[in-house]
Amino acid sequence: MALNFQDMHDPRIMRVVLAVLIVASLAMVTVYAREGEGGVLHQVQSGAHAVFAPLGLVGSSAGAAVEDAGQAVSDAGASEETLSALRQRNAELTELLTQSEEYRLEAERLQGLLDLKDAYQIEGVTGRVIGRSTDAWNQTITIDVGSSAGVETGLTVVGPSGVIGQVIGVQGGSATVRLLTDPKSGAAALVQSSRAEGIVRGSLSGQLTLQNIDAAVELKTGDVVLTSGLGGSYVKGLLIGTIVRIEGQPGDGSRTIYVSPNETPQALEEVTVVFDAKSEQATEGQDE
Repeated sequence: MALNFQDMHDPRIMRVVLAVLIVASLAMVTVYAREGEGGVLHQVQSGAHAVFAPLGLVGSSAGAAVEDAGQAVSDAGASEETLSALRQRNAELTELLTQSEEYRLEAERLQGLLDLKDAYQIEGVTGRVIGRSTDAWNQTITIDVGSSAGVETGLTVVGPSGVIGQVIGVQGGSATVRLLTDPKSGAAALVQSSRAEGIVRGSLSGQLTLQNIDAAVELKTGDVVLTSGLGGSYVKGLLIGTIVRIEGQPGDGSRTIYVSPNETPQALEEVTVVFDAKSEQATEGQDE
């Protein structure tokens, strides 16, 4: 009688097959326990281990590779996040350093103005430069203090090292200052060493010249030039600059005397408008 697959579902047949497998298993365990290392079952076990061990190693390696890849992705994300945070922190530190340097430079400039105010016992108001003229015909600056701060036309304006110009226009919160270097500018001046008087004028090139000096007066480079206060256009005794070049000799009425301003208007960021100054005392101190 032939056996087909449908017969395998018969409970009786299943019990018989199970009993046969149990008996065979017990027999193989008994033989395995009694035989030596060189027995048949031991050799079969070794062969099976040799066949399936690489598959286990591959599975382990694959699992480790997947785990390493996942960790690498996680590390990459963490590294990028860290770099982004470091870049942001670096930008913040750079900004703080820049601000600190600006504060330091501003403190130095303001200290220069304070030292000048102390030396000349100046009463006035300090403001920032907020505008500059762009043509040689009108060398002016605009400052952020005006009539509301007591500024009036005609007042002298100084930087940290000396006179820079005069107020020519005032608004409520700002004022226009004509620089000494302006071609239309003129300041009554005197040479500190000889007390010779003249007028310092500007030019299109921004160069200052000392004019109307007596031809007989002997001058030399390095002589200090101050405001004389004549005519009331500038407070007396404030520093203008020094003589840097003389073209011509004493007695020559056509001498050209060049003066280097003690203050460079283009570099100014803060200035002081002078209301009053004890300039005579300051001048006496410079003469000593």
